[in-house]
Amino acid sequence: MIRVVTDHRDLSFTAASTLARLEREGPVRLTLLAAAEGVAQPSMTQLVQRLERQDLVMRVDDAVDGRVTLIAVTDAGREVLAARRRSRDARLADLMTGLPDDDQRALAEAMRVVAPLVRRMLTGTAKGAQPAQSAQPALQPERPDTGSNR
Repeated sequence: MIRVVTDHRDLSFTAASTLARLEREGPVRLTLLAAAEGVAQPSMTQLVQRLERQDLVMRVDDAVDGRVTLIAVTDAGREVLAARRRSRDARLADLMTGLPDDDQRALAEAMRVVAPLVRRMLTGTAKGAQPAQSAQPALQPERPDTGSNR
């Protein structure tokens, strides 16, 4: 659903997912970022370079190990994510206004039930849950949280 209602003209889904992960989890090594996003390190290197040229991410020194460089989201990157979220939320709201009242209530109830389960699954706190990157794709979103709280 997120893929359908998101405007992809400004950023690819992978780029947006990467920015959202950096915003959510903070600065991280490029190798760990690639693994978390499920892409090869050379692909992540190219993506990070593109995002750096757009001033959406930056490289920062690791405070613990000065030899290590981390990738961090910039304020401009946060603003791009916020704008994407606002646009997506507005589109979802428009789509929902076309639903009959009974369907809107049913959807709200379904979200009330499923949202905590999805959060637990994505954070790996569900009993017996596997880490997000190793769970079966059919059981979870491909790339969690690209910004919407809906």
